[in-house]
Amino acid sequence: MKKTILTVVTISALLISCNETKNKNENTESVETTEGVHEHEMEEMEPETHAMNNAWVNEIKLDNGSKWQANLETTEGVEKMLGLVNASDSKSVEDYHSLASKLNEDKNVLVKKCTMEGPSHDNLHVFLHPLIEKIEALGKVTSTDEGVEITASIKENLEGYYNYFQ
Repeated sequence: MKKTILTVVTISALLISCNETKNKNENTESVETTEGVHEHEMEEMEPETHAMNNAWVNEIKLDNGSKWQANLETTEGVEKMLGLVNASDSKSVEDYHSLASKLNEDKNVLVKKCTMEGPSHDNLHVFLHPLIEKIEALGKVTSTDEGVEITASIKENLEGYYNYFQ
């Protein structure tokens, strides 16, 4: 009898725990891009903690050891943003704000034209969430040193795309 009760209690605890995890995931924040073109389910993250690191590479997965197939518009959007970063010669806070604005426009187009679904789309979100935060942070820099650091992190993020998508 004690084994049965213990088993029922253990199973109940697991079910309650799973249900709490599910409810927590359902309560994730829905973040809308600046242009309002696409909503992303996103766990709450502190921008200061996550924006500059590239921890997303620890979360993203390959497609059974291969790169995910991305739609052409997504890859073109990443290429365009990387081109902007590589061509930028920002010398002032205003220059970094301008770069952020251009990157944000291209990011919004990329998101709007994304037709990916399933696991490839889920992994694209792992790539995009920190990029979105970094672009927002670049738009709020108050010093050129900050701009240099965030731009370098954006570049690293964009270059990382090619490790996971084709």
